[in-house]
Amino acid sequence: MVVIKKVKATAISDSRKDKTILVTIKTNIGDFSASSPSGKSVGKYEAKPYKKTLEGDIKAVEEFGEYFSKEILEKIEDLRRIEDVTDRNIGANTLFALESAILKAIAKEQKKKVWQLINPDAKIFPRLIGNCVGGGKHSKGGERKPDFQEFEIIPETKTIKEAQELNKKSKKEVEILLKDADKKFSGKKNDEKAWMTSLTEKEVLDVLKKTNLPLGIDVAASSFYKRKKYNYLNPIFKRTEEEQLMYIGNLANNFKLFYVEDPFQEDDFESYSKLVKKCPNSLIVGDDLTATNPKRLEKAIKMKSIDAVMVKPNQIGSLLKVKDVVEIAKKNNIKIVFSHRSGETDETILADLAFGFQADFFKCGIEGDEREFKIKRLIEIEKSLR
Repeated sequence: MVVIKKVKATAISDSRKDKTILVTIKTNIGDFSASSPSGKSVGKYEAKPYKKTLEGDIKAVEEFGEYFSKEILEKIEDLRRIEDVTDRNIGANTLFALESAILKAIAKEQKKKVWQLINPDAKIFPRLIGNCVGGGKHSKGGERKPDFQEFEIIPETKTIKEAQELNKKSKKEVEILLKDADKKFSGKKNDEKAWMTSLTEKEVLDVLKKTNLPLGIDVAASSFYKRKKYNYLNPIFKRTEEEQLMYIGNLANNFKLFYVEDPFQEDDFESYSKLVKKCPNSLIVGDDLTATNPKRLEKAIKMKSIDAVMVKPNQIGSLLKVKDVVEIAKKNNIKIVFSHRSGETDETILADLAFGFQADFFKCGIEGDEREFKIKRLIEIEKSLR
């Protein structure tokens, strides 16, 4: 059993050099730490990262240390006691980091890996989704850029190692193709280490289709939706909901897109449902729409709005609610995508969670230390079982 003796928290920098939280717990079997990523493209239905401020959460979580000492922790379900104590007093980033540190302690005490606490019989590995070309909020600067946030390659291979190697190789090929297609291309990378370009969505997809890999897009449509229109800047065009449906549907069908994430603003369950019918060969994925929230996922399922759900643990904070989301999705044949955030840390627990919860996909970029650490952890798990 694990008993928490003390909790310490501090601010650290994420991969974007923004502040996020690191939580360390002192227990009867040693010290354990975990950090939380931070999102940039943040939907309005995400739980707040901190109750008010990062500094306020650091103080609050440390003050709860003495209350935790009364709790005996032996399994993931015991996190309920932690959540009862901290209820509404800390934000989602802080709760996620705290619960992650606790799972590490329980796993160590039981001589297990974190994924084994969730499902000791886990066998299926998720398929990698690699962000290859970027736009939207993830690409800084006043230069022209695609309005969509991500353009992804999604190889189907026998192992995670092969998928990562193929993603890296293909990304280098795309660099050469972009130099030919985009006269302004300078080889710069964005927040998630994806190529930055001045091309339009169609032009990017024309480049990516030359990789002969399954393709995906993260539209992040809420980020450019205002006054009931989708406000495109490259080229400048305002699309109504009906026009957006037609545009995304045509892109998905013409480019045989395997994966389409957040194609509409985060309240438009109905347009999602229409796109599911219009594009039976594409996975329509909810992220801002569902926000790793069991209730919003249930609404999306009821309205037949999605084929797959994005799971970002720090969107909700509670790993028990993450568990609920996964169980609801599996019960309703909804695919599961575990995902990083644009502001990442060297924390690798996401890989254990994705494998333990038997996710169908793992979206974690292609390059960048903080992202590659997570993919390497998945490869480690894979090697240990073969």
